[in-house]
Amino acid sequence: MRSLAAPCPLAQTPPMRPLLALALLLPTLVCLRAADFAITEVWPQWRDAESFDRISEYFGGGENTGSHRILRTHADIRAGFYFLVRLAPAVAVANAKFELQVIRPDAPEPKTFTFFAGAPAASPVFELGLTGADWPGGAKARPVAWKLALLAADGRVLAGQQSFLWENPAK
Repeated sequence: MRSLAAPCPLAQTPPMRPLLALALLLPTLVCLRAADFAITEVWPQWRDAESFDRISEYFGGGENTGSHRILRTHADIRAGFYFLVRLAPAVAVANAKFELQVIRPDAPEPKTFTFFAGAPAASPVFELGLTGADWPGGAKARPVAWKLALLAADGRVLAGQQSFLWENPAK
């Protein structure tokens, strides 16, 4: 049994050790490179406007997005085709933007949409919505192909993912 008079082992730790550990860890936290990020999931799907309704809105609150960051091409229109995107690690980059290229069923040329992530988000999950005239096909239409990139403020590609049909193999 330990004596109450014995000093705590943590009290004997030199005060510089925690600072040294922080100094070694800080470059890892601050200097994130493109290889440090990954888009782990992209789920394309149609969402009706009603799927965004939450009980808090009926009591005078604005749109409650939960833990997701919802970015739309037309902020006032909720119904549309969404790309649910999950990043890893759960760190968002300030001033980052998503660049989404989509080949829609009504046009063979890709159309590019940019979504500004803004300040770091509390969650690594984003919903990028093509709403209004940006998705004319309605609920039944599906994209032919898509390509998504997360870009740093200086334009560097931090992470990316694309659908299977984005690149047509050479014949």
